[in-house]
Amino acid sequence: MQLEKKHFEILPKAQQNWQNRPEWFFNRAHTDTYELWYEGRYKRAEIWQKKVMEQLVSKDKRIKTLLEFGCGTTRFTRWWKEIGIKATGGDISPLMLSQAINLFEGDLVMADSHHMPFKDHTFDSLAFITTFEYYKDPVKVIRESARVAKYGIAMGMMNRNSPKVLRRRVQQVFGKNPFYVTATFYTPAMLIKIIEEALQGRQYTIEWSCTGLPKWFPVQQWSVPYGDFFGLYVKFNDVD
Repeated sequence: MQLEKKHFEILPKAQQNWQNRPEWFFNRAHTDTYELWYEGRYKRAEIWQKKVMEQLVSKDKRIKTLLEFGCGTTRFTRWWKEIGIKATGGDISPLMLSQAINLFEGDLVMADSHHMPFKDHTFDSLAFITTFEYYKDPVKVIRESARVAKYGIAMGMMNRNSPKVLRRRVQQVFGKNPFYVTATFYTPAMLIKIIEEALQGRQYTIEWSCTGLPKWFPVQQWSVPYGDFFGLYVKFNDVD
């Protein structure tokens, strides 16, 4: 009897769309090199991004546990423990999580951030690091985050107020940058408006800071809405 050979993929091509559109993180040609990207040209940017996020989140002394959604290969998820926070990772991409399970010692879940499989106030905080830009319904995601996180929401974002945004769009026209085709870039002001819509009736405060400035610039972090990256923290003040 002759056996028929079949080829199986981690993610069948028929399932490589999310939100009714193709996304780069369902394409193995891109996800397999994700970690290398951080270890190369993006290393300096990562250092400053972590400084910004640490400053914002560490001010809220209530934060001991955190769920990072869109954790990818857990690049940031692994880092939270360095500032005393126990992290759990969540992502919708099995290609990313197939790498994460070999890199991260904590818990991981594969789920959609629009429908988080957790009870109310399961974690002290929830974080999105350069992933919130890909959500088609950001208001719903923030409301779901506020349900699952008790004390706050941390967001690390690619800033719309950056020369790199124009460069990325030009690259896309020539088919050379697939990573931001479906991304929506926000400024701090734009994101705050979405947060206000999502959290009507809640009592909270917001703090943000920008980085991702050129090497030659005299400062590398400031409270002006310009730079390639900004961190923002929503602190809930209506919980015990």
